Formats: sequence, structure tokens, C-alpha cells
Amino acid sequence: MSEIVDQIDRVHREVATRKVEEGEAHAVLLRRSYDAEVADVWGAVTSPERIGRWFLPVTGEFRLGGRYQLEGHAGGEILECVEPERLRVSWLYGPDPGFGEVEVRLTPEGEGRTVFEVEHVAVVPEEFWNQFGPGAVGIGWDSIALGLGMHLAGRGMSREESEAWQGTAE
Repeated sequence: MSEIVDQIDRVHREVATRKVEEGEAHAVLLRRSYDAEVADVWGAVTSPERIGRWFLPVTGEFRLGGRYQLEGHAGGEILECVEPERLRVSWLYGPDPGFGEVEVRLTPEGEGRTVFEVEHVAVVPEEFWNQFGPGAVGIGWDSIALGLGMHLAGRGMSREESEAWQGTAE
């Protein structure tokens, strides 16, 4: 499992605030380089079949203005899609989702490498932020970056393996 810890250590993280129409939002940014071509990473983050292999099953209309739903998780609208470099979606979860957006950016980095950035911006209640800090916005993004990296390297984890690992000290 130390390979998993090494993968997590490769992620750069930033926390910031942003002004959005709905008020002050918190933002969590993760950046990670992968040994994969931009086209491969783009396919992994936009193909419903591939998303289901490394994250969660997803359904919807996968087009600009279309809606998506991750099984048992967030859903929203596809707001912007500039293939193969940027995807922005609304990210709504729970009974009172408020404002949330996620933007994925891909940048080539030399031969056969891609910089993957995911930024989650959300308006969250102050007491929620005070209690959970960046976890109020970005609790799952490290495991998403891990799952994507393992998928791109051809070493994906089953959902059962992932859930078992999350319960370990690592």
C-alpha cells in the first residue's frame, strides 16, 4: 500500500476563497502530473464508461448543457467543455446543494505526460467550514486523483479494494 501513499504525496493542494454571484466561496485545487497523453486523460475524465472504472458509475446527457448524475453522489450540468483541455460542471450534492462547480484542466507536460488540475469551488455554511475546513469542499478529491492515476497506469482498484484501503491507517 506504500505505492498508494506515494501516489497521494505527488498531489499539490491549494485552498483559497473566491467571490461568486452567490457570495464568498471556498476553493480547493489539486494538481498532479500523470504519465499519460492528454487524450488518454481526457478520455478517462469524460467517458462515462471509463469514469465508472476509476470513480463511480455515471449517467446523463454528456453534452454542453446536459445533465449528469454520479451514482449515490453529486450531479449537475455540463457548463463548459473545451476538448481536450477544460471541463467545467456544476457539482450539486444533498438536499440543499447551494452553489458548487468543478473545473478540470489538462495541460501537456513534455512527451507523454499530462498535468491534471481539478478545482472545486463551493459556497458552504460558515459553521460547516469552521468544523471541517477544506474537507467541507474537497474531502474526496485525493481519492479521485489516486483512482485516476491507478486507472491511467493500468492498476485500477475495485470498489471493494478502495473501500477496504480507506479504512486502513495508510
